Amino acid sequence: SACGDVVEASDRLQGELAEGPCFDLAQRANGERVFRIEDMTRPQESWPRFAAAARDLGIGSMTGVLLYTHDEDFGALNLYAGSPGAFGKDIETAGWLLASHAAVALADARTIDQLEDAMKTRHAIGEAMGILMERHNLSEDDAFNVLRRISQQHNVKLRDVAQRVRKDPPKQR
Repeated sequence: SACGDVVEASDRLQGELAEGPCFDLAQRANGERVFRIEDMTRPQESWPRFAAAARDLGIGSMTGVLLYTHDEDFGALNLYAGSPGAFGKDIETAGWLLASHAAVALADARTIDQLEDAMKTRHAIGEAMGILMERHNLSEDDAFNVLRRISQQHNVKLRDVAQRVRKDPPKQR
């Protein structure tokens, strides 16, 4: 869609030019977490090249809020309008509230993904240990030490070693 093209072009331009409101938010260059450009048709001292390119894209005003939690940055929530003066303080406040909720949801989703990955890893290691214990008559500690030693010697993650053992268990001698 045309709207999506403008958003993608704006993000790409800021990255290429290393300037723009979203770029500054991401860099936390000025410590700000919110920006609002009421009239993009006027020159913007902070981002002269980006502002000119944004005008060419048809952006008349924009506002954005950094998506962050106390320990993670997720990017920014950005709103674009074709006309100047589209965003006032009320939209900025609504954007701030939405961004706060979105950041918490993103952080929760990331935590859930990490916990699911940890459970899968734990399960894979447990299965691999069981295979080694059965095939080689090892204790639980010895089976884990075998996996750990292989991981360290070959510079391969323990999870990956466990998955290899599960797929192709060592044959009994």
